[in-house]
Amino acid sequence: MVEDKSEIWEWIKAFFIALLLVIVLRAFFFTPAVVEGSSMNPTLQDQNRLIVTKIGEPKRFDIVVFRATEDKDYIKRVIGLPGDRIEYKGDILYINGKPYDEPYLDKRKQELVDGPLTNSFTLSETPVASDVVPEGHLFVMGDNRRNSMDSRHIGAIPIEKIIGKTNIVYWPMNEMKIVDK
Repeated sequence: MVEDKSEIWEWIKAFFIALLLVIVLRAFFFTPAVVEGSSMNPTLQDQNRLIVTKIGEPKRFDIVVFRATEDKDYIKRVIGLPGDRIEYKGDILYINGKPYDEPYLDKRKQELVDGPLTNSFTLSETPVASDVVPEGHLFVMGDNRRNSMDSRHIGAIPIEKIIGKTNIVYWPMNEMKIVDK
């Protein structure tokens, strides 16, 4: 009888330790996210489930999850860092006057027959209304440039609204992958 109580107590302790470990990992290191919509096609699909890492600062071309509204998170790609001059001209990204390749857009660009994937703009023509990405902010865009509510529409994103970065799709199983830049 005493051994039974001792074994039950050990199971209860193990359960609470595991629960505490899950809470700490989710609060400080990882959290799940779900893609809603087509703004990141073809890189990410609607209803893909992702693991978001809360460790480290976002870098250029990372895919990030951020708090867009009180009850809505967005998933976009970091294009501009604080102090960057961003411009699109002829469907080519220019950062600080230098052209950048965006290989994650190549497949989608090849499919188009009716104009550019990304229309030309300068940063000052967006709600950022500045020549450079403000300090403490990021300029983000969806990979489906023709169908994405991003910094071209909502302005630069404060870094404190970034939940984390992601590159791991874990669901559905047949789409499981690590997303390259």
